[in-house]
Amino acid sequence: MVIQSLTIAKNTFVESTRQPVLFILTLLCGVIQIFTTWSTGYSMGYTDASEVSGDNKLLLDIGLSSVFVMGMLLAGFLATAVMSREIENKTVLTVVSKPIARPTVVLGKFLGVAGAISIAVITMLVFLLLCIRHGVMSTAADEIDMPVVVFSLLAVGGALGFAGWANYFYGWSFPQMVTLLLAPLTIAAFVAVMFIGKEWRIQPPLVDFKPQITLACAVLLLAVLVLTAIATAASTRLSQVMTITVCAGVFLASLLTNYFLGRLAYSNDPIGRVAAVVAANPRDPSFATPGDFYEVTLELPATRPLAAGDFLRYGPNPNGFDLQTASPEALRFEGSLSDPQQTLGANAPRAIVLTNLSFSKGAEGSAGGRPVLTLRHIGPEDNREGGAVRRPPEPGDYVFATPTVVRPVYLAAWAVVPNLHYFWLLDAVSQNVAIPVSHVGLIALYSLLQIGACLSLAVMLFQKRDVG
Repeated sequence: MVIQSLTIAKNTFVESTRQPVLFILTLLCGVIQIFTTWSTGYSMGYTDASEVSGDNKLLLDIGLSSVFVMGMLLAGFLATAVMSREIENKTVLTVVSKPIARPTVVLGKFLGVAGAISIAVITMLVFLLLCIRHGVMSTAADEIDMPVVVFSLLAVGGALGFAGWANYFYGWSFPQMVTLLLAPLTIAAFVAVMFIGKEWRIQPPLVDFKPQITLACAVLLLAVLVLTAIATAASTRLSQVMTITVCAGVFLASLLTNYFLGRLAYSNDPIGRVAAVVAANPRDPSFATPGDFYEVTLELPATRPLAAGDFLRYGPNPNGFDLQTASPEALRFEGSLSDPQQTLGANAPRAIVLTNLSFSKGAEGSAGGRPVLTLRHIGPEDNREGGAVRRPPEPGDYVFATPTVVRPVYLAAWAVVPNLHYFWLLDAVSQNVAIPVSHVGLIALYSLLQIGACLSLAVMLFQKRDVG
């Protein structure tokens, strides 16, 4: 079965790379990236310490989005070219009439299409990385990064020139040669500009290398492979137009799953968001030992009154998903430097009195400052449910006073339906949040599960398909 699948994959790969739409969309994406460097200079100079800043943030956003859309279109076009079209033309009979199982055919077709699309998407992503190195041309006075321009033109011109020469003299497929040459030549161009600065001076290769952006690009490739599996399943029963429609529908719907399913799977109302944290013991800020204290400053006044003895939770999501307390009562609000007359703020009801809430000193006086909560890890000896804190609170976390309500039906649907939000790591890059390698591994595992589920559906749809 493995040898048969690889043989089918090889033939499918060759056939896919010969499709003109593959190299056309690849080059079109490169052209879009070029125009993006000229048309994204309107972020008003906003900058920070992330790998991209100012106008380049918008360049990365539009560039990744362009690759995402092009990958979705390629998945629809190529899957139908090697599945639904062969079924309609009866050419698939030459394969299924032999002692080859239909699951083998589906797997081989997917691997071949996935290989061709991977080459094209990698080329698109390298175009994007070259544009990130060049940067946005905010004004006409901005200096052009000539090494990027020269090496990029050499890569594209070399691929087109050699493909035209080989087609004229040897009859080789022009689209296939362009597709196969663009990937290594653009990668070589990117490596070259890593060693050569904008002034044509030799530099250390890591000066302009963006590891977080590279990880975000690699994860985006996994998302395109998931869409390829979906297109393969759809093409076993649908025509090209309908397959592309299904891919586009899944693409859009999977970007909305957090709203339609995720917010209903986990339900909780935060009382505030963490603005700053201070560990009582700076030498051991792990917050893992019972009795440890953490001082948490909220961005705004809490949305509900708090009192000493209230149990609090926190996590990175406003709906209460992935709370960082293993037990729902692992944290207790202790209060710090309390003033019995302090209230939740100017807009809060004056009848609500907090006896265990302090305020940081702000420009408008102490009452105009931010609320400061003191949390103590109470540990199993004070907590009837036991448990531990997974990590200390961090800026940006949401604070909750009630346990999170989990709805199993919505949770199951949210887990089954493809969720492309997991593959979109642009926010982490632009907000200068490090992307853990373990997180990338979890996304890779999720993509494998989604691909396996889609291919299983493809086998079921193709198993009873009349191809005679």
